[in-house]
Amino acid sequence: MAMAAEEIERMIKQALPDAQVTIEDLAGDGDHYAAIIVSEAFRGKSRVQQHQLVYAALQGNMGGVLHALALKTSAPA
Repeated sequence: MAMAAEEIERMIKQALPDAQVTIEDLAGDGDHYAAIIVSEAFRGKSRVQQHQLVYAALQGNMGGVLHALALKTSAPA
């Protein structure tokens, strides 16, 4: 069972309301995505901490329904 890009975006924006989210389906299979996420919530946090915020937003779906998600995270410029 795959996870739709729209669902990933919805979950991220629910946890990080100011986030600008761009998601690309890398393999066309709904299992392998790349996401670029820009949020003020990332300011002052390490890359690991930023990614942990995204994983928390996905509520345990990472590694299950969502097989692979390549992340690029940053605070707004």
